[in-house]
Amino acid sequence: MKNIAVIGAGAMGNGIAHAFAQAGFKVQLIDVNQTALSIAIATITKNLDRLVAKAKIAETDKTQTLDNISTFTNINEGVEYASLVVEAATENVDLKLKIFKQLDQACPEDTILATNTSSISITQIAAQTSRPERVIGMHFMNPVPVMKLVEIITGYNTSKSVVEFIINLTKKIHKTPVVVNDYPGFVANRILMPMLNEAIETLYTNVAGVQEIDTVMKLGMRHPMGPLELADFIGLDVCLSILEVMHDGFKNPKYAPNPLLVNMVRAGKYGVKTGEGFYDYSKNQKAITVAAQFS
Repeated sequence: MKNIAVIGAGAMGNGIAHAFAQAGFKVQLIDVNQTALSIAIATITKNLDRLVAKAKIAETDKTQTLDNISTFTNINEGVEYASLVVEAATENVDLKLKIFKQLDQACPEDTILATNTSSISITQIAAQTSRPERVIGMHFMNPVPVMKLVEIITGYNTSKSVVEFIINLTKKIHKTPVVVNDYPGFVANRILMPMLNEAIETLYTNVAGVQEIDTVMKLGMRHPMGPLELADFIGLDVCLSILEVMHDGFKNPKYAPNPLLVNMVRAGKYGVKTGEGFYDYSKNQKAITVAAQFS
């Protein structure tokens, strides 16, 4: 396997491209938006510069990593020679189904199709293709260059040989694979999202404020980041989408998104990426609690 195509140049997509390119693979980074591709390469360059400054890699390693990445705005051209495609588009089921239909037609027959979805059924996605046995989930953690875990999700029809291949490939990019079954939220988000939702419920019912809730979890539970700050970092829109998938999949009210989360997403307050969520990031300074919203 030499050529890896990555669909989507956002935070997850550029991180996945970075990880494969730094491990020596040729990467075709694909996005319909040329500006997004330019930002992605700038982000990867900045992250590599940070590694060079810390003497974790040499300048030549940085150059080689960047040389390993090509960008495309045409999906058909980008996947033409891909042995593996990793889709990292927005967490939207209709969009992902559309992309996989297109990938199935554009990719060589032996190409493995992977999705970075954090909650959507691999089996449902695979059903859009003529190769369900070669469709698998590779759920990377954010930020990808730093986080070691990759959830490997097996669809109903995913072949054992593809699972073993992806496990070995994940190790080659210096990540730790953990194989899980295809149920809503998988493992990471099935456990994490209810916790974040409960933190929002605690705020919603005026038990405590934003900073108080985060401080309790950081100092009392040794979490490196409070749950409300973490939700901002993940993206409140993403949190809402995952909770909706779990609520719909399990039909269990415990996964129902809190009304405050729903309203914030409706208002366009997604967290870090929009400059405001439970904290204010608009001035590029240390996050300040948006106290007026929740008092």
